[in-house]
Amino acid sequence: DRLKAAFEVAHAVSPDAPPCVETILGGKPGQWAENKAKVADRLRAWAAAAAAAKVVVAVKPHVGNALRTPAAAAWLVGQVNSPWLRLAFDQSHFAVQRVPAADALAAMLPHTAFVHVKDVTGTPEKFEFLLPGDGTTIDYPDLFARLKAGGYAGPVVVEVSSQVFNKPGYDPVAAAKKCHAKLTAALATAGFR
Repeated sequence: DRLKAAFEVAHAVSPDAPPCVETILGGKPGQWAENKAKVADRLRAWAAAAAAAKVVVAVKPHVGNALRTPAAAAWLVGQVNSPWLRLAFDQSHFAVQRVPAADALAAMLPHTAFVHVKDVTGTPEKFEFLLPGDGTTIDYPDLFARLKAGGYAGPVVVEVSSQVFNKPGYDPVAAAKKCHAKLTAALATAGFR
């Protein structure tokens, strides 16, 4: 029911070209192997609902969830085998696991419908998400160049984590300006004009 409501919002926002609905799957790290077949079955139903609504669902691996690696995400999309179930790519979840962008993109880019950008610090057990460029883990010019070389032409959206916007004194206008400046420079370095 929640997915169907999200599909309705997608159509209300843009009736002629509804945006994808992006989500995570939950669960805990270490639970993937025992639950992956069940998750694939459930996502086949999601894909059928998405097909009926003509809205793509983009599932994002999350460092704090059961689905947390690029390889597992690519496996899942292959099992469901529907154009209505795709992936959301967010290098911050892989950077904190020490997975290079080149490796993550090699597994996920052919199945990616949506890209989030943000930064991260810490470990897989204790991480903090940051605004893009506030950490040192992600080379944005390299990431954008790899997306371009791989033929990606979908949305790239800054994700402002609740770990950022729940801090006292958070200023969304200042955050937007800061992200715009950092990412515009990275896009230029990567060859986007």
